[in-house]
Amino acid sequence: MFEFTFMQHAFLGCFLVSLLAGTIGWFLLLRRQTFAAHALPHIGFSGAAASILLHIPSLLGMVLSSMLGGFFMGDGRTYAPSQRDTTTGLILATSLGIGAWCLHKANSASNQATTLLFGDVLSLDIQTLFALAGLTLFCLLCLAFMWRPLLFASLSPDLAQAQGVASSMINRLFLLIAALASSACAEIAGALLSFSLMIGPAAVALKLELSPLKGLLLSIIGSLCLSWGGLILSWYSDAPLAFWISLGGMGLYITACFLKRHAAKNST
Repeated sequence: MFEFTFMQHAFLGCFLVSLLAGTIGWFLLLRRQTFAAHALPHIGFSGAAASILLHIPSLLGMVLSSMLGGFFMGDGRTYAPSQRDTTTGLILATSLGIGAWCLHKANSASNQATTLLFGDVLSLDIQTLFALAGLTLFCLLCLAFMWRPLLFASLSPDLAQAQGVASSMINRLFLLIAALASSACAEIAGALLSFSLMIGPAAVALKLELSPLKGLLLSIIGSLCLSWGGLILSWYSDAPLAFWISLGGMGLYITACFLKRHAAKNST
């Protein structure tokens, strides 16, 4: 399979996205923002639908709409989980309505909706790979720059705020970065299932109660295993990549639960 150029591009694209998905997903779960991980790719879908109507690149539409949604979702005045989820749900519902309208108006090109929803990793070209590489590098550099305050605000938000950490700004900046990451993941697994690449491996790392660095590393490796493993399995089975990613994420979490229970029994 590796002699085909489109497969080489697919593996490289999965590698870039996995670096980002594993890192962002770990922080999203740590901060109890799983709903945001689900909502951002769907908001990006609306932007991609609008890009079809406006005849601009779909990745650009995804990035712009996801960042706009992440900006409003990161409003520090809605830090309480109930208010935060309400805001996220309203933004998601509004964006999906706009996306449906855009697809309706652009019905001549609406056959691209399936690609937007489920992804098409085999169609990645050099320009898209460069765009994914740029997004990945930018997001990882931003996370490295804000690593300490972000981790502090994620583990103990009240204490971080008392110590003078700008939690509101941290929250908004992080969701903007998460919006970029979700756009990149949607290029691989589509808007419907891209969040599984971020949530599955991160859930395993948190379930095993690893230290931050070990948890991040395991989350990245898990995302890479899901994307590369899913790509190989889809090659031989003709099943879509998103199917194997979602199924593999559940399998990894079940395995982590078994290992955790087995370790608890041995310690008693």
